[in-house]
Amino acid sequence: MIIKGDFRCHLFAFALIFLGSRVSVHARLLSVSKPDPDDAAATARWLVSQNNWGVLNTISKDLGGAPFGNVVSFSDGLPDGGRGVPYFYLTTLDPTARNALFDQRSSFTISEYPIGTCGKKDPENPSCAKITLTGKLRLVDEKSQEVVFARNALFSKHPEMKGWPKGHNFQFFKLDIEDIFLIDWFGGAKPLTVDQYLHPKTPKT
Repeated sequence: MIIKGDFRCHLFAFALIFLGSRVSVHARLLSVSKPDPDDAAATARWLVSQNNWGVLNTISKDLGGAPFGNVVSFSDGLPDGGRGVPYFYLTTLDPTARNALFDQRSSFTISEYPIGTCGKKDPENPSCAKITLTGKLRLVDEKSQEVVFARNALFSKHPEMKGWPKGHNFQFFKLDIEDIFLIDWFGGAKPLTVDQYLHPKTPKT
């Protein structure tokens, strides 16, 4: 009976640790609550800042110009300090980086679903927000201050990146946004300019 009791105690402790770790992850993701759907700029910035991966689409050099989508990690800034512009750490061993170096036209799609705030809704439900940023995928100048920002933004959100092989030619890229497609409620896409997205109005308190 003592052995069974000890086993149950250890099992209970493990369960608490496991659940605690899950709660802490969701607490980090939801450190900023979801904005009102009527505030398109705030919703768009929230989607980008609270996510850490999406689908990056490029024009495939190997497939005769066909679109090529790839799941990639990204960051738009330090935690809770995003600037709205996605940065990526990509290797030329992967088609996405090679495509961008040949043709910079790209789009990047992010869904609210991975954040965990859509509940039991289907990811395609309009109230489960989604955004596609279209523009040019460019290399960040290795000698610029911007590359320092990109490195800090990505490595703070994705610590594993620090240990990725040096010989795989990983480089920092960013998406220069030219167009925004946002769905966060019923009734079609929300009108949102790049300037409105990059410089959202701060709600009055």
